[in-house]
Amino acid sequence: MPVHVTSHPMIQHKLTVLRRKETPPKDFRELVVEITTCMAYEATREFHLREVDIETPLMKARLKGVIENGIIIMPILRAGLGMVDGMLRLFPDARVGHIGIYREHDTLKPVEYYCKFPQEMEGDAIFLIDPMLATGGSACAAIEFMKTRGIPGSRIKFLCILAAPEGVAAVEEAHPDVDIYVAAIDSRLNEQAYILPGLGDAGDRMFGT
Repeated sequence: MPVHVTSHPMIQHKLTVLRRKETPPKDFRELVVEITTCMAYEATREFHLREVDIETPLMKARLKGVIENGIIIMPILRAGLGMVDGMLRLFPDARVGHIGIYREHDTLKPVEYYCKFPQEMEGDAIFLIDPMLATGGSACAAIEFMKTRGIPGSRIKFLCILAAPEGVAAVEEAHPDVDIYVAAIDSRLNEQAYILPGLGDAGDRMFGT
C-alpha cells in the first residue's frame, strides 16, 4: 500500500500555521479546508478522464475532460467534518456519508456509534477523511466497516493531514490495499496517544471545545 506524503511548500506552510497553539478556531477551520483541497489534487492525480466533444470559440474538439469515477466522501466524525468542504471545493457533485467513531478513553479502542453510507456505491472512488492518524484504530475500523459492506480496499483512499508512524504502520498492516495520503508524518505518539509534535486535538481546536 503506497503512503503518499504531499510535501508541496504551500501545504507545509499552511500546516505550520495550523500547528501553532495561537491559531484560533476560525483560522484553524479555514486552514484545514485549504490543506484538504490541495491534498485532494494529489490524491486524484491518477484518475482516468473520459473524452467529450466540445466547441471552443475557434473549432469543435474532442478532449479529455470528465472524470470517469463517481466520488464519495466519508468523514470520520467529528473532526473529519472539517475536511468535507475542502473536498467539495474540488468535487461539488460528490456524495457525502458519515462514520461516527470515538476512541474509548481507557482502552484507546475505536467504538462505532453512527454509520450512514450513500446508496449504490458500486464503482465510485471513496475518500475516507480524518485530520489525524494517531494509533490508526479509528481509520482501521472505518475501513473495515466499508469492506464488510462489500467495498474493496482498492477503491478507498484515506486522506489525513497529520500522522504518527504507529498509525501509518497499523493501517498498512491491517489494510495493505488502501492508499494513504498525508501532509506530514511526525515523530511518535505520547502516553496519551497524541501525535508529537502534532497540533493537539484537531476536533477541539476546530470547534472551540
